Amino acid sequence: MLLAGDIGGTKTNLAVFSTEDADGWKKPLTEATFPSGRYLSLEALVAEFQQQHHFAIDRASFGVAGPVVNGRATITNLPWVLEENHLKKALNIPQVSLLNDLTAIAHGVPYLAASDLHTLNAGHAVPEGALAVVAPGTGLGEAFLTWDGDHYRPHVSEGGHADFAPADGLQLELLHYLQLRYNHVSFERVCSGKGLPNLYAFLKDSGHASEPSWLTEALAQASDPTPVIVENALDTAHACEICTMTLDLFVSILGAEAGNMALKVLATGGVFLGGGIPPRILPFLSEGRFMQAFLRKGRLSDVLIPVPVSVILNPNIALLGAARHGFERAMQD
Repeated sequence: MLLAGDIGGTKTNLAVFSTEDADGWKKPLTEATFPSGRYLSLEALVAEFQQQHHFAIDRASFGVAGPVVNGRATITNLPWVLEENHLKKALNIPQVSLLNDLTAIAHGVPYLAASDLHTLNAGHAVPEGALAVVAPGTGLGEAFLTWDGDHYRPHVSEGGHADFAPADGLQLELLHYLQLRYNHVSFERVCSGKGLPNLYAFLKDSGHASEPSWLTEALAQASDPTPVIVENALDTAHACEICTMTLDLFVSILGAEAGNMALKVLATGGVFLGGGIPPRILPFLSEGRFMQAFLRKGRLSDVLIPVPVSVILNPNIALLGAARHGFERAMQD
């Protein structure tokens, strides 16, 4: 039995798979979702899961939202520190693997079906060409895959924490605004669930858009402003200018960074947008602003025109990718 997990800053998904079936990683025997912030540690969370579901677990594969170095991981948006050897003992599981959550997603990307994707640019994928993954969720994760002659091999990246590069005058104003508030302005500061409120505050404080009184009240009552901003931007029946402008700015920045990633790894096989935000904002991603920013690369724009770009619709891709990684390790052993 394999325990797979998608450990995020907001929520943690766990599932049990049987490794006796070669395609078993696609079909969990049981699964559950937990709010990560309610637990002091992953050990406490998994212990509760094990109390609810009585399986004798032989190995575990956890995709975590943070860098993994020498079997040790720090969760970017949680006060958790994870170590493979400690987890083995604490959870009484013989084999435990930690991998970056974007690496987990990358493990699952080559196996996505057409129904798992929403196409933004059909393009023409180069067989065995590199693949790129850009995933705005609570934070901004990035990864890529290269063909090793037999299968796609995922590579970890912390590109979401690279310097934010403004692409136009408005974004240059945004950078100056945020430089007064942060020691370092990364792409995650402006292109993630945590970053969306920064865009909103910039547009409001700089006078580019005004905040209606009803929205002031809604935001004051919300524990997290991001869903309020997104929901009101998507509400076409009651247009909210500042929320719409916020999401337009977000989409432009995401398009530019996805294009950056495509150039850096020469992702001729395709670019995949993961994370929790892209599936929620498909109308904004599909209207053209995203692809315009993606392709605006000067002399290299023509290189990106044939690159397929898709949104990952499968909400369990990180969990399934972690399971796929666990199955691969089981086969190697």
